[in-house]
Amino acid sequence: MSRPLLRGVSGMRISGNGHDPWDSEMKERNEKEDLEKDHSTDQSYLALRFPFRFLSHDNNTSPSKYGISENGFTSDIFSSGTPRSRQNFTMLFLKFSLIAIVFLALTGSFWWTISISTSSRGHIYHGYRRLQEQLVSDLWDIGEISLGSSRSKDLEFCSEDFENYVPCFNESRNLALGYSNGDEVDRHCGQELKQHCLVLPPVKYRIPLRWPTGRDVIWVSNVKITAQEVLSSGSLTKRMMMLEEEQISFRSASLIFDGVEDYSHQIAEMIGLRNESNFILAGVRTILDIGCGYGSFGAHLFSKELLTMCIANYEASGSQVQLTLERGLPAMIGSFASKQLPYPSLSFDMLHCARCGIDWDQKDGILLLEVDRVLKPGGYFVWTSPLTNPQAFLRNKENQKRWNFVRDFVENLCWELVSQQDETVVWKKTSKASCYSSRKPGSGPSICSKGNDVESPYYRPLQPCIGGTRNRRWIPIEERRNWPSRANLNKNELAVYGVHPEEFAEDTENWKTTVGNFWSLLSPLIFSDHPKRPGDEDPSPPYNMVRNVLDMNAHFGGFNSALLEKGKSVWVMNVVPTIGTNYLPMILDRGFVGVLHDWCEAFPTYPRTYDLVHAEGLLSLESGHRHRCSTLDIFTEIDRILRPEGWVIIRDTARLIESARALTTRLKWDARVIEIESNSDERLLICQKPFFKRQAS
Repeated sequence: MSRPLLRGVSGMRISGNGHDPWDSEMKERNEKEDLEKDHSTDQSYLALRFPFRFLSHDNNTSPSKYGISENGFTSDIFSSGTPRSRQNFTMLFLKFSLIAIVFLALTGSFWWTISISTSSRGHIYHGYRRLQEQLVSDLWDIGEISLGSSRSKDLEFCSEDFENYVPCFNESRNLALGYSNGDEVDRHCGQELKQHCLVLPPVKYRIPLRWPTGRDVIWVSNVKITAQEVLSSGSLTKRMMMLEEEQISFRSASLIFDGVEDYSHQIAEMIGLRNESNFILAGVRTILDIGCGYGSFGAHLFSKELLTMCIANYEASGSQVQLTLERGLPAMIGSFASKQLPYPSLSFDMLHCARCGIDWDQKDGILLLEVDRVLKPGGYFVWTSPLTNPQAFLRNKENQKRWNFVRDFVENLCWELVSQQDETVVWKKTSKASCYSSRKPGSGPSICSKGNDVESPYYRPLQPCIGGTRNRRWIPIEERRNWPSRANLNKNELAVYGVHPEEFAEDTENWKTTVGNFWSLLSPLIFSDHPKRPGDEDPSPPYNMVRNVLDMNAHFGGFNSALLEKGKSVWVMNVVPTIGTNYLPMILDRGFVGVLHDWCEAFPTYPRTYDLVHAEGLLSLESGHRHRCSTLDIFTEIDRILRPEGWVIIRDTARLIESARALTTRLKWDARVIEIESNSDERLLICQKPFFKRQAS
């Protein structure tokens, strides 16, 4: 009785007694088919990894597989054959079918694409670009995460040399690089490597006294100054500094005579005002104090609602800027050397220089042109110097020559000499732009061309021409509304900056709500008017823990405005990033202070100078400009300029906030993420910098 061939059946065994010759044959056949099965499995695995590999045959394929069958007959791949052959055929057919479907789909998509309208193509293109940008962003984040624990280590503490370190200011290095003619003292950030370490305070550092006590008394160990520098600080605007044990006192030496108050009163009278309290009535709100001493001129005027920004050169020791900021007063490093100041034209109501060390007659008067550029129409330039004393001319003909140059030069700038008393002289800039065209031909600097008169003078060389005369913001200070009304811009004023009244009103209301929420959320830890640390006595209002505030992406200055409207005794450095829309002219015209800055560079200030750093939308702004710098670079700089126990408030998208939250552990900050609204994609990241102390060696 014949048995069926059972072709293609593997692993089947016929049981029975004794040794059936069919058993040996089936065993051999089963072993062979098992080998073929293993080989088929290997090929299937390769097909998954390399799907196009099997479109052509391997040259080493066994003849029995595709040519001669095992029993000697030629095989036909289209015949019914064995079940395994039919399976292979089916798989091959499915592969070709899939390829055909993909080809037809791509062809149809291509013809559909070229048939749509131009506008539709534009929408599809932009949508594709957005997807592409999102993909690149996600891949970038994945790439950073995949680098592993080597990039997640906590940052180390910097060496003691970094206690008062300010990046980008290195005069000896700049001289070695060939900078001269004032460039060596200027700011140069391109040649320095970024330092990813945490700056520790000095060994005896103490938390500054709360405002307003801290305005007049600071801890001597918090700043870098020698006893000789304290004793030799006897200029008009420094007040008499007294070293009292561990403190430096800026209080007047006499209750009857106060040099700064008398000096301020003298300037007011020279302008024609009863006293310095009437500066606001003359249109003066913001003052740029060049070479400010230690900020006593601005400290006195602050009580009169005048805002004075101190600007001075970088100093390794006895820094005017460092001591002024330690007192809770506005200040930043900057110099009249070779570059324009980082302010737009027509920025300040008054410029003040009391023995500031600048030779205004040098460089053919180009420094006076920079004063004229940043001074508003109708604004005042106050200069106190031995050079301006008429009695000194009789003894020094060289000084008289230098004075004559300055007097004649500013006359050609259409400045009016208002008054001259002793060593102080006051000029008033013209309120009429037509004055320049009425000058005699060749009798002074020319008017800047439109290309040389810009609102974003970041790293721009000084210009030997008169700027700002074509600006839409040419409005005399006496025609502007007085402070505080000028902070609330009307429709006509907003039109100058291209801002709609509805947008401005919405921004204002949003910030009022936001600041109110900050108070409710963090009080009494940060914004309370009655803060208390363990062991401290209850301070009397209006003492504030927070005094110096830095807004890293100020927009319209709404955060600043809301803080003042809440009655908080703070001042805000409004920073406008150079990669964003430049609203700095608007901020300055509102009566606030601010500056242009690139956050991929170090901010021009000393370590430990701000109590609160705020940033809304900055991470989103920077993420749109990939490869400029990392978030870690920005956060390390924030840590450098933040005081111990200082606060950071960042508002941005949830994805960016979560990424930033991961970085805070590396900087050893205490941090938490807060949802703003249940249906909002934005989050709030609130951090506090701990007070780490360096061990005495």
